[in-house]
Amino acid sequence: MFITVEGSEGAGKSTNLDFIEGWLRTAGRDVLRTREPGGTRLGEAVRGLLLGHTHDGMADDAELLLVFAARAEHLQKVIRPALRAGRWVLCDRFTDATYAYQGGGRGIDPQRIAELERWVQGDLRPDVTLLLDLPVELGMERAGARGAPDRFERQRLEFFERVRSTYLTRAGAEPERYRVIDASRSLAAVQDDIRGILEQICAASSRD
Repeated sequence: MFITVEGSEGAGKSTNLDFIEGWLRTAGRDVLRTREPGGTRLGEAVRGLLLGHTHDGMADDAELLLVFAARAEHLQKVIRPALRAGRWVLCDRFTDATYAYQGGGRGIDPQRIAELERWVQGDLRPDVTLLLDLPVELGMERAGARGAPDRFERQRLEFFERVRSTYLTRAGAEPERYRVIDASRSLAAVQDDIRGILEQICAASSRD
């Protein structure tokens, strides 16, 4: 199984990824946890370029191509080998984030992103995507409490409204893959929902 977790700033991805990984391991699944951009030495170097402030003002196309360069390495070196070995891959963000941030946020034509997606990924797509959704203002308030903002977190609220809208549009178009979770609630309530989703996924995988 290939499970991805998506959400904009302040949605609680890191905390809930810890919960998901722990739950799956307790359920007996062999889990590989990874992240995007990142997951490999090259990917982590690209992550530094994308999130750091050395290249503030980076061209939007350069940003998009860097994301997919890191993804190509990630797929070849980490994700595909793990899936072939029968492991469950749990990834912090994947291509949905590219549609949301570079497509919705930056305004890049989604068809251009789709062309790169087909080239780099072939027919590989996540089996399940958990989208942690919450109002932008609340998310930014939570993110601001974490420390100094990265290059993306410095964007205006309008940027993140477009990111959120794109995520929700994609979720509406693919209800069989997406599970949308209201992340504005307490952590206990969010994780109750996640637990229920994981139970369903594991039950379905056992039947298959």
